[in-house]
Amino acid sequence: MAIAISPLAPTNVPDMPRIAGVKLATAAAGIRYQNRTDVLLAVFDKGTTVAGVFTKSKCPSAAVDWCRAKLKGGEARALVVNSGNANAFTGKTGRAATSLTAAIAARAIESNPGKVFLASTGVIGEPLDANKFDGVLDELAKNAAPDGWHNAARAIMTTDTFAKVSTATVKLGKTKVRINGMAKGAGMIAPDMATMLAFVFTDAPISAAVLQSLLKAGVADTFNAVTIDGDTSTSDTLLAFATGAAAAKGASVIKRVNDPHLKAFAAAFHGVLADLAEQVARDGEGARKLIEILVEGAETDKSARKIAMSIANSPLVKTAIAGEDANWGRVVMAVGKAGEPANRDKLAIAFNGIRVATKGARDPAYNEEQVSASMKQPKIQIKVNLGMGKGRDRVLTCDLTKDYIAINGDYRS
Repeated sequence: MAIAISPLAPTNVPDMPRIAGVKLATAAAGIRYQNRTDVLLAVFDKGTTVAGVFTKSKCPSAAVDWCRAKLKGGEARALVVNSGNANAFTGKTGRAATSLTAAIAARAIESNPGKVFLASTGVIGEPLDANKFDGVLDELAKNAAPDGWHNAARAIMTTDTFAKVSTATVKLGKTKVRINGMAKGAGMIAPDMATMLAFVFTDAPISAAVLQSLLKAGVADTFNAVTIDGDTSTSDTLLAFATGAAAAKGASVIKRVNDPHLKAFAAAFHGVLADLAEQVARDGEGARKLIEILVEGAETDKSARKIAMSIANSPLVKTAIAGEDANWGRVVMAVGKAGEPANRDKLAIAFNGIRVATKGARDPAYNEEQVSASMKQPKIQIKVNLGMGKGRDRVLTCDLTKDYIAINGDYRS
């Protein structure tokens, strides 16, 4: 099924620089569709550290289980990602597929299967034929090169309409280091530790423990603050890899989270995560509007998050935005159902900076024409002030259109 590129896609796509110690290659292995690039192999130099966060779903994919178990080693030599099949809800067959995939990859790069990380995305419940990787991964290992980041991002897409990439350069000590990231995700997005699939790579010399700390802190207000449809995937995986190659050029080696050299790097790392997370929201299945939910004046930040998510996941709010209707009544509904402290008579709501309701009623200065004109913009901000405390939060989502139903109605067809 051909899908038009989202109108919310970034207009400027960055050139992705090389990351010393990382080589990439992609291929069509026929996982689900013929003649479609569906496998990515990333090969890392020895000594590459790894960190990861994964779905909290109680029905995780076999690849998630594999990565969780191998993460304890703290070192990675390869990453294999396939699209078209999630290898989730596949029982013993799924577990066997991960073992075979890792073994094939390890043989191809002459390493240990325990240092191979896996991620799969696509249809749930269909067995993954890992034999399709045999031969393919050998060729990919031979052809892996430092370039090809955009091809790599395209290889992991399913219903995505554009490849999602981000990059940053920052000083670590006296030497510049690079951070590259890619992500996929357009539906089944209500992350709970990560997004569907996202990978970040850097040449910075950072220990696995510090990288893990950065990753856990980084997802809180990036990937975990994005929702498309309120559904958390079985396959949510966010992995970070640090080759350490920049140490040879004098970059500071980071082994402690309180290392003063880490501050600028942490900010840049967070920026890449935030950029990728927003791109996921911009590519929501069928989306025509990017929606930013700001909740202020809650009793706590945690309470603000729950209220923001209640608004962001409301089909009624999302369809109103799709229809360019500033229906604040639906926002009131979503606030009220969140189960968090709220006072109707203190509530204020604004769309794109135009206050439409205050003190529990329509704003006396409300102007229908002004608000309606504002709702035609591609980005809509809904701001809610509860007037009860200092808690605040920000969440990104998108509107809900007929195209979402069309895409998901025949997803397995």
